[in-house]
Amino acid sequence: MLGPSEGRFTSAALREADRIGALEEYRIIGSPPDPDIDRIVKLAARVCRVPMAALFIVGRDRVHIKSQHGVELGDLPRHESICTYTNAQDALFCVPDTVAEPHLAGSAVVRNSPSIRFYAGVPLVAPSGHKIGAICVFDTKPWSRFCTKDRKALEDVAALVMERLEMRRVHAASDDGNLRFERIASTSPNAIVCADALGAITFWNKSAETMMGYAAHEVLGQPVSFVFPDRLRRAQSAKLGRAVRKTAADPSAPRAGFIVRHRDGTELELEMTLSVTRDHDAGFGAVLRDISIARQGEHRLYARAELDPLTGLPNRCRFLTALRQLTANGTGALFQLDLSGFKDINDSLGHAAGDQLLTQAAARLATLTGAKAKVSRFGADEFAVYWPDLSASEASSKAEDLLSLFDIPFLVDAEIVYLGVNIGIARCPDDGTDAEELTANANLALERAKATRRRGYEFFKPEMRQVVIARRTIESELRQALAASQFELFYQPQVTLNDTSIIGAEALLRWRHPTRGLLAPGAFLSQLEKGPLAADVGNWVLRTACKQAALLRTLHPNFRVAVNLFGAQFDAGDLMYRVEDALLTYKLPPEALELEITENIMLRGEHAIVVPLREMLSRGISIAFDDYGTGFASLNLLKRFPVSRLKIDRSFVRDVCADEEDAAIVQAIIYLGRCFKLNVTAEGIETEEQAKTLRMLGCTEGQGYLYAEPLPAAALANYLCRGDARTVA
Repeated sequence: MLGPSEGRFTSAALREADRIGALEEYRIIGSPPDPDIDRIVKLAARVCRVPMAALFIVGRDRVHIKSQHGVELGDLPRHESICTYTNAQDALFCVPDTVAEPHLAGSAVVRNSPSIRFYAGVPLVAPSGHKIGAICVFDTKPWSRFCTKDRKALEDVAALVMERLEMRRVHAASDDGNLRFERIASTSPNAIVCADALGAITFWNKSAETMMGYAAHEVLGQPVSFVFPDRLRRAQSAKLGRAVRKTAADPSAPRAGFIVRHRDGTELELEMTLSVTRDHDAGFGAVLRDISIARQGEHRLYARAELDPLTGLPNRCRFLTALRQLTANGTGALFQLDLSGFKDINDSLGHAAGDQLLTQAAARLATLTGAKAKVSRFGADEFAVYWPDLSASEASSKAEDLLSLFDIPFLVDAEIVYLGVNIGIARCPDDGTDAEELTANANLALERAKATRRRGYEFFKPEMRQVVIARRTIESELRQALAASQFELFYQPQVTLNDTSIIGAEALLRWRHPTRGLLAPGAFLSQLEKGPLAADVGNWVLRTACKQAALLRTLHPNFRVAVNLFGAQFDAGDLMYRVEDALLTYKLPPEALELEITENIMLRGEHAIVVPLREMLSRGISIAFDDYGTGFASLNLLKRFPVSRLKIDRSFVRDVCADEEDAAIVQAIIYLGRCFKLNVTAEGIETEEQAKTLRMLGCTEGQGYLYAEPLPAAALANYLCRGDARTVA
């Protein structure tokens, strides 16, 4: 007799066996690509406004990719796929941030490329009730605003997928003969009809009864043409015969459309997907689809995919489609707008207030531009306007009108708020003869406007393209540098000023360029920080520094490494996970790591920065405020942000012996450190006189060329081994 646990195991195994049996009826694993499925998966990404979507099929041991958009994934073991959790649900499964979920953070697609942060999936449920897979959308950024409309849209897409898969299941069953076909067809939610070689109806399922109003006993034995309207009976009977013969010769033949008569006399436009059975009677089956109803559903989804759900304006995709037509033979000007100050308002007043602000901005633009111009919401705080038939002077006048539109304050939740606006303008055909070129050039002009002012506009000029080409070249080289392991870490020792004993070292990034040699950060860091690779390179620096620190601590157990962070690492939202993973991987205690941040990072958004800093500080990781004293709000930031060290910038240290003001600034920083119980380190010490002055002012730690230049890890190891010259504190 089975025990309780054995009984539960047996029951689960039987349920899984039944599920696999239901899945096998679709014959989908390992099948060729299906253009219809691919189209629906792409639609899922569009309607949910995410860059990636996929259709997963959950097999016996693995999760298989049937279709994907915007991503290249491979099959995964079931225990490593987020889709497995979706199939454990009865409805949509949504994860705003996978890194915040312990049971998901270790998944391969979260840890590694594509580094999925947001995920939403709807299980695909067979008529038997078994879950065979999921339609999923995801992003590399966390999402907190996957709204009810988004959920409904994804559920509607799942219904489209299952409709297509059901047709596949019925078609597959037809290869096994009428008995199997009719058994499967009887449970299908699709209307299904079978006929013999003479065209007489032999099967009519419940869904067909519902669709056309005829009970099975009323049509069985009748010719299929019975449901055709009298005026079309001869033509459609011939068309059906041709379709059956074509399907017999080529099972992948396209579907055919027919008009049928409902029992109440109304006419329906149906699409028939035919399957010729392999029994001796050479009959056929047809899956019937009411095109009018299906089109309504698909049209709703496509309309949603082309409209911004917040403002109701055309989105970028729909706008570009219209722009291609307008620029084909016409003239005009494209204005790209960026709302400056929106992010600050959104962060301070909340997303609901931000949504109100965007809605009001969209309404103003629509009112100003009228019916002649096309308006679109391009992105988070970006809009586009295309005015046909504008001269250069008229375009300038329209730009001034747009600027004035945003001079008027907005009222949001009883708060008066102000927005600036920057505008980039490209004219057709002077600056571009198609939508893509015109948009690219307007964006270049916008970037120039944003770089020079908070409020204003710029017309495109050809030289702007050269700046972009240079930027793209360096970005491409940086990407290659990361892929080809051209980055290296050098380390500058940090010492106690009293006896010059080593307490640690700051990790400094270098680029061993294949043609330009070893490059210091000044040659590339600014571009790296602004580009898309900042977080990836920052994470590489963190892991490499921890790996090398672990080796250096075998020489001197108290050695500490300081790592500079990029703002993009905070924006990614997974910094705490990255730090913990690096420490755990290389078996480093928290006190072996110090993280350095600048004022610019602190000003990116208080909540996004303070929360991970406070968490890391509480776990024993030191936080250093780099270049302290060079910014504008340092005293205020010192009160609000959790730090354990201040670093005096080298610009103050350079003249500390000769300049009374620099000496006073250094002394003030040291005093602040003492008051806030913070360690203080001076950077850029190059002479004994500077070191002596700093000691007199009360500074206890420092770094600079007086002690050592930045060294490769191997050279630093040799440096640490000089016990007679330097010792480790």
